[in-house]
Amino acid sequence: METIRLTMAQALVRFLDNQYIQIDGQRTKFVKGIIGIFGHGNVTGLGEALEYSDCNLTYLRGHNEQGMVHTATAFAKQKNRLQIFACTSSIGPGALNMITGAATATVNHIPVLLLPGDNFACRQPNPVLQQLEDPTDYTISNNDCFKPVSRYWDRIERPEQLMTAMINALRVLTDPEKTGAVTICLPQDVQTEAYEYPLEFFKSRTHYVDRKPVSDRALAAALDKIKKAKRPLIIAGGGVHYSLAADELTGFAERFGIPVAETQAGKSVISWKNPMSMGGIGVTGTKAANDLAEKSDLILAVGTRLSDFTTASKTVFPTSGIELINLNLSAFDGYKMDGTFLQGDAKEGLTKLQSLLETEDFKTGQEYQGEIRQLKTWWDAEVDRLYNLEAEGKVTQTSIVGALNEFMEPEDVIVCAAGSLPGDLHRTWRCESPKSYHMEYGFSCMGYEVAGGYGVKMADPDKEVYVIVGDGSFLMLHSELLSSIQEGYKINIVLLDNHGFQCIKNLQQANGSQGFGNEIRYRDNQTGRLTGDIVPVNFAQYAGALGAKTFMAKNKGEFQDALKAAKRETVSTLIEVKVEPGTMTDGYNTWWRVGVAEVSNSRNVLDAHQEMKENLKKGRLY
Repeated sequence: METIRLTMAQALVRFLDNQYIQIDGQRTKFVKGIIGIFGHGNVTGLGEALEYSDCNLTYLRGHNEQGMVHTATAFAKQKNRLQIFACTSSIGPGALNMITGAATATVNHIPVLLLPGDNFACRQPNPVLQQLEDPTDYTISNNDCFKPVSRYWDRIERPEQLMTAMINALRVLTDPEKTGAVTICLPQDVQTEAYEYPLEFFKSRTHYVDRKPVSDRALAAALDKIKKAKRPLIIAGGGVHYSLAADELTGFAERFGIPVAETQAGKSVISWKNPMSMGGIGVTGTKAANDLAEKSDLILAVGTRLSDFTTASKTVFPTSGIELINLNLSAFDGYKMDGTFLQGDAKEGLTKLQSLLETEDFKTGQEYQGEIRQLKTWWDAEVDRLYNLEAEGKVTQTSIVGALNEFMEPEDVIVCAAGSLPGDLHRTWRCESPKSYHMEYGFSCMGYEVAGGYGVKMADPDKEVYVIVGDGSFLMLHSELLSSIQEGYKINIVLLDNHGFQCIKNLQQANGSQGFGNEIRYRDNQTGRLTGDIVPVNFAQYAGALGAKTFMAKNKGEFQDALKAAKRETVSTLIEVKVEPGTMTDGYNTWWRVGVAEVSNSRNVLDAHQEMKENLKKGRLY
């Protein structure tokens, strides 16, 4: 057997450089590159390998470990999980900073490879700087914290262990059902140790994504239920995008007259102009979609994990007299809410279902079609109203969302993640093209937005990318704005400053609170509480100091002018708009369950608790 002597880190780089993925005959290089922040724990091992190895992996310098994982996640999501970046950090706090990013990737089923530095495997110099010591178990390091947020975890304590570890890592990363964050811990001494690796390990490997067909038995069971339905509704999730099945889903809906509601991850699978498009479903959904769901007799859920926001804490559907069919690769997701499970690829499943339904000459009735048209017409008018809403001369959040939506080209991409904006976008954003809507709402991770926009731009460099973010989320994490400038990937940030976490303040007020601790205010000297004046922050000035081209807009007209100017720029931009708090969209016929205090000094809180108990009676129990 022919071998080559390499350090473990050099072998890792060489292996990653030769991985490919293939679906429907299209072969793609799987690992685009590595995003890293060097420190003791990876700089003299993996850093040396990247500096001196002859490889085709792009190395990008991150500015925050969590941010760089978000960037890698957004990149892979925009690429429909067919290409990834790995992320490397030093030991200790550098590694731990990646954990939130790992959880974000895993919750959203997005492949990200994490390569944190680790303690010395030999233990000779222990405790080394930044090492966590557990006096009851010396095998534990900071990196054990990655276990619950990783779909695969391993630690390379001998250089030859790399081979089985990486085969398993790629098995998970390229598996549409099991993918998520994969963590391979790299002790800093082992990274630099040499081994005679077999050349066979570094051969070009192609990982095939074979479309899993739905069984005939499951199709027959689903067909029997669908052909009896009078008021069916499709819920399209992110799995439709990852299966590259947007066209098939749209055709299926049109052929049989079945309306489509979208989850946050599934939004943009169907054009808002399509007569069957009802918009978002659930807590942040449209009145059209939620009204249909409330009276439906069959739900066909495609590629969704049916989260509480999608199901409105299991209250958006009737509690009885309804059939639920889950078309999903994952049995874990497919068995949720006791539905009929169709295990298989979304594209395959929709194609087979359509073929079978056509033999039954199935189509929804004229009365139902009329109701669909009526609801869609009403909702389109409601979005127009929200887009033009004014608040006594003050800037409303929905009017800025509308102005941005109307300005952007159909192929441009909007990026968001947390706060009240996901609700506004899910309800009112009008998508025409698949993958033009990039929302991280599986984890709703504050701070994802700027880093995510950078990752999306790398994935789609020819498109204009717009990040819309609130001031609270921007303050959480915006380091990768500098990365976008450094690497020349222009992103456009629209920052809506409403002086704090107004989304959570709204949630408080809806459950009996007057609002507590969520606005950026000075402390009041008399009460001792954060109820003083608003703390003024100039976000444009800060972004400008990093090198972004910045604009301030005091009204909708100035915002529209700023958008035009920003589009002409070649460097990343930031437009700051002061918006009136509380001018986001409200719920439409839905409820979201949060715990409300059973005992309180506030009558309003007690009333809210009673309301919660009444709403619980309306939902499904499992």
